[in-house]
Amino acid sequence: MAKKSNIKTQGSRVLTKAANSINLSEKIKPEPNLIGYPLAWLVLISFIAYAPSLKFGLTELDDSIFIRDFHVYNEQFKNLFLSFNRGLFDALKDPYYRPVFMDSMIINYWLSGHGQNIFLYHLVNIALHSIAVVLLFKLFLKLEIKTLKAFILAAFFAIHPVLTQAVAWIPGRNDTLLAIFVLAFMNHSMRFTSDGTRKNLGWSVLFLLLALFTKETAVFAPAAIMVLYMFFAGYKIANKKLLLQYALWAACLVIWFVARKMATTQNVTYENGFLSELLHRLPLLIQYFGKIILPFDLSVFPTQQETVYYYGIIAIIITIAAIYFSPAKDKMKITGGVIFFVLFLIPALIVPAGLNDQTFEHRLYLPIIGVLLLVPETILFNGKYTEGQVLIYSIVIICITAGKTFSHEQNFSDPNEFWSQAVETSPSSAFANLHLSEYEDNLDKKCALIRKAFQLNPKEKYANFFYAEMLINTNKRDSILISEPYLLTEKGISGFYKCNFYLARVSVERGDNNGAIAYLQEFLKTEPETSKEGSEANNNLLVLYLTTNQINKIVYQARHMKELGLPVPENILQQYHI
Repeated sequence: MAKKSNIKTQGSRVLTKAANSINLSEKIKPEPNLIGYPLAWLVLISFIAYAPSLKFGLTELDDSIFIRDFHVYNEQFKNLFLSFNRGLFDALKDPYYRPVFMDSMIINYWLSGHGQNIFLYHLVNIALHSIAVVLLFKLFLKLEIKTLKAFILAAFFAIHPVLTQAVAWIPGRNDTLLAIFVLAFMNHSMRFTSDGTRKNLGWSVLFLLLALFTKETAVFAPAAIMVLYMFFAGYKIANKKLLLQYALWAACLVIWFVARKMATTQNVTYENGFLSELLHRLPLLIQYFGKIILPFDLSVFPTQQETVYYYGIIAIIITIAAIYFSPAKDKMKITGGVIFFVLFLIPALIVPAGLNDQTFEHRLYLPIIGVLLLVPETILFNGKYTEGQVLIYSIVIICITAGKTFSHEQNFSDPNEFWSQAVETSPSSAFANLHLSEYEDNLDKKCALIRKAFQLNPKEKYANFFYAEMLINTNKRDSILISEPYLLTEKGISGFYKCNFYLARVSVERGDNNGAIAYLQEFLKTEPETSKEGSEANNNLLVLYLTTNQINKIVYQARHMKELGLPVPENILQQYHI
């Protein structure tokens, strides 16, 4: 018996040595490292791709609202907390709840010298994009995608033209911020699940909360990471470490829901019913998928009805073929990638048409990750290629794709480029036609765009304002008086404060000087007083006070204008001893 035991012991030692020798041989032949310093390269690629945007200005689509119109709000650091208790565009009634985005604009406002340096807004956007790219690369590694392939996928994400709007358009950073927090949440959650470190658990919860307070799309983040656990990592739903996380995720959702409920936001409504609008928007899955695989039909202001489907259909066929001819494919991972893609597109599918009818491409910032997860299961990564060959053809594809990004990026350079491309790609958009009219120098073309927009949709935001402005600019009394109902209708639709400036003009034509004064005072509550229109409004107020012989107000207004550095007639300064 002793001999047998000794033989067994010696045998186990031999097996142990053999196993060690195998492990040692594996260590001697590590995975080829064709990319040195991958994180640095990814950051560099991100900055190169979007360096042209550093010279861009504003597009006049929301960015001017958050930077110029919200300058009073951005001045106060205490509003970093107030942002969590208000709507995005309107403090009292707004369906959009974006406190983290609003805080990013406050911080950027101060960094850029009170909103004067637009360069720094674009720089922050690029920096945020590069952070998201790095976090995505790390997530791919955690999903056991080889380093080279993870790098290629992250680099492709960094330069993909369909994500241009998220980086080159300043408000697009909201989706970049969302991705940063969601990816950080996923990375730390997976670390906790593997090593049980409480620090990682704490970070994952914090990042999930930040994601939720960035955009409501984050409610699908817990479901998305479960897809990664089940279809990629092979975890079971009843895993003890996951059970603890379920409870914490639920707590995060409750905190966000209560905070949003307490904030001054309003609920969205579906004019045609939820199911009807969902079915109408369901084909967007095809359009969006097509823009990822074949990014040709891109627009700064896309609409569902004017986006073609054939790119999407061709893209689906290409993807199915690439997977079918792959010698090695994992059906679980393919299923997981598709579910991930669809999950983060659900919010885009259920946005009420009355709230937002555009199919903006920045919404693909997270869904595109699901499509990238399909690539390792295709012939592109599973063919009979060496890693060097994979790297070479990937660089060629990335460079070609980057060329499209550079081209599309220019559409965000200034308002004229932006709205010209918007009308070119979405000619039936009343909103796009209206905004292009602002930058059209030819008066006949300008009026034609305004009339077209009004005919397309007389209830479109700002349609009545632009139509009224067109009438007022004729400088004919009858036309000016006719503009009043359009201006009042616009106030009822959008509450646009600039209506007050023109309503003051109408009041003067009607001989109602006190009414004109009230409108101008209301206008100056929002318009910067030293802007061109603000200066004109202040001057008009002074004239109206003189006309109505309101001495105290004449003195106050003249002093106020002098303090602002606005010109005041010398005879008024002398007459009233100012």
